[in-house]
Amino acid sequence: MTLEPTTGPRTILDISHRSRPGHGPQPEPDGGRRSLIGLTRPELAQVLSELGVPERQLRMRVGQIFRWLYNRGVTSFEAMTDVSKTLRDLMSERFTLDRLDIIEEQISADGTRKWLLRLPAAGPLGQRHEVEAVYIPEEDRGTLCVSSQVGCTLSCTFCHTGTQTLVRNLTAGEIVGQLLVARDRLGEWPEQLAANPTPPVGGRYITNIVLMGMGEPLYNFDNVKAAMEIVSDNEGLSLSRRRITLSTAGVVPMIARAGEEIGVMLAISLHGTTDEIRNKLVPLNKKYPIAELMDACRNYPGLSNARRITFEYVMLKGINDSDADAKRLVKLLEGIPAKINLIPFNPWPGSPYECSDWERIETFAEIVNRAGYASPIRTPRGRDIMAACGQLKSASERLRAKTRKALDNQAAEAAAS
Repeated sequence: MTLEPTTGPRTILDISHRSRPGHGPQPEPDGGRRSLIGLTRPELAQVLSELGVPERQLRMRVGQIFRWLYNRGVTSFEAMTDVSKTLRDLMSERFTLDRLDIIEEQISADGTRKWLLRLPAAGPLGQRHEVEAVYIPEEDRGTLCVSSQVGCTLSCTFCHTGTQTLVRNLTAGEIVGQLLVARDRLGEWPEQLAANPTPPVGGRYITNIVLMGMGEPLYNFDNVKAAMEIVSDNEGLSLSRRRITLSTAGVVPMIARAGEEIGVMLAISLHGTTDEIRNKLVPLNKKYPIAELMDACRNYPGLSNARRITFEYVMLKGINDSDADAKRLVKLLEGIPAKINLIPFNPWPGSPYECSDWERIETFAEIVNRAGYASPIRTPRGRDIMAACGQLKSASERLRAKTRKALDNQAAEAAAS
């Protein structure tokens, strides 16, 4: 994901030390209590059946608990007042509703918010990794950008996350958990909204979700599918699939399946109009070249003028921003209901690219517009809080490494004395 810059002051809240209900340490997945967050309705029914809920009650109990988790946002079983105390006690013994830990929250001058979130312990060493989520408020919507993997395997050269090796896939609960944390922090649950006389965006802070954070969603297909099933459930988080966008770098064999089984809006991280350029920017192109990618887009299930594909195109000075590139882009999109998001490049330390000049971006957009395609230039957002995906996580890792080095030096000096 590439979010764009603003200048000006920002608020940084380090809240990792605070005690917050439901935000405590997560248990090991192979011991202790399992989280109920991220379970689909069938999975929740299975859990309740194992707890002894009679089959004739399962549908009712699943509906009750599902609404408490995702419509009311409760963080304790005691809050589920229409569920019997016996069942609440059984669930609390074996399960948890803990949120992802917020390690750092940053608030931009333009209202963009970014959270660095620590995941539950996983693996034989009990490692706890971190991912990012970003909330972008606009006049007509509020968009939450969520991650699907820790790190990434694609190594796109313009993307900061591409500098981080893939660690693991996120679970469905960890994907959904990003939305729960965002609603907690924005105060969007029903009881919180009732106390706010002027909520934004027609009463909803988060109206859209984009899977454009860390990782390639189609390489974590099953967990992404389960998470979006929960997110779009009308009795839960209740976001229309038309307000959910999945962004892929071009995993061609999975695109049709995504349309059939997940059914959300599709975005393609394109960024180049020739295989030569795209091979450098998006190395996955060497496996699935542009021609194959465009064919997959033309055959995307449900594609229509009402369900256009968004093509993301980061503007890199002297690399992909010429008039010839704009004309090739138009040619590539023939026969595909589409819009093009032109993204001014958000530089990060050590990046090998520069952002195209603004005049060049506008000229590029004009060529695409004249051909009949909407080509909005993404408004610069959140640069003052390192809102480009992966930057906050890297900064956190650098700080920890610096601290460890200082402690090692102190220990060495003590030993020498």
